[in-house]
Amino acid sequence: MKRFAKVLLSVVLLVLLTVTAAVAWYWAPDRQVAELKPRWALAPSQFVAIDGMLVHLRDQGPRDDPAPIVLLHGTSASLHTWEGWVAVLQDKRRVISLDLPGFGLTGPFPDGDYRMSHYSAFLANVLEQLQVPRAVVAGNSFGGQLAWQFALDHPQRVERLVLVDAAGYPRNATSMPIGFRLAQIPALAPVMANVLPRPMIEASIRNVYGDPGQVSDELIDRYYELTLRAGNRDALRQRFIQVEAGQSYTRISELKMPTLILWGGRDELIPPVNAERFKRDIKGSRLVLFDELGHVPQEEDPARTVAVLMGFLEG
Repeated sequence: MKRFAKVLLSVVLLVLLTVTAAVAWYWAPDRQVAELKPRWALAPSQFVAIDGMLVHLRDQGPRDDPAPIVLLHGTSASLHTWEGWVAVLQDKRRVISLDLPGFGLTGPFPDGDYRMSHYSAFLANVLEQLQVPRAVVAGNSFGGQLAWQFALDHPQRVERLVLVDAAGYPRNATSMPIGFRLAQIPALAPVMANVLPRPMIEASIRNVYGDPGQVSDELIDRYYELTLRAGNRDALRQRFIQVEAGQSYTRISELKMPTLILWGGRDELIPPVNAERFKRDIKGSRLVLFDELGHVPQEEDPARTVAVLMGFLEG
């Protein structure tokens, strides 16, 4: 019995030492915006005061565009996910990309309200501040859900709608990034507030790419460092807690504006069956599926995806 107790104590001590070593190795406290700006807020980035926040955004292209293109990123992403599209679009169109509250350099909502209705009201205030009465609104994943919710709330302000692997219907993921899974475990909140394994971020990005081999060190750095922005980790947990269990998706069929649906055929977070549902519910919409791409097709293959967008805009 004494021998068993000694063995058990040794095992417990070994586990504690392993956990302590892991925490020490992956210790990653919050970083302030000033520390992150030199790498992630290069020109033409600007910070605009909206709703008590300094919103990180980029406003590029000709100012006489009657319907600028507004680009909304997904969960844990940033305006950088659209850089490939912006590089092509800005010669002819005004393009506005931004870090949504809770992500990137913008950081958390001051009031901690991460309901979709609050994001929609925030977006309306952004467009008001930038003097954009009407826009083409495009969004990926969570940003896609915001795009169609905004179009329902303010149909007169949305000339065209672009949904890229958009969220909104009841979840049916066949695979979920480990970072998202851990963020939904309340017991881990105290640890995750100051610990962030870079390999976990890498695994999460590879999980949403159709071709994980395209995931570069710089891409991992971007997601990793911007997740460390002060307040972002707690904001992500709050977002998962506050996800509405309502039936907003039943109103998608009310959307009447021209709509383009782009989807990665290898998306396991929001599988292509959701694309078919959007196409069925939004009358007259157009669906283009990229068989070999994943959850962020605009990031994985910007050239091919933006070419389809341009055809849609010109048509």
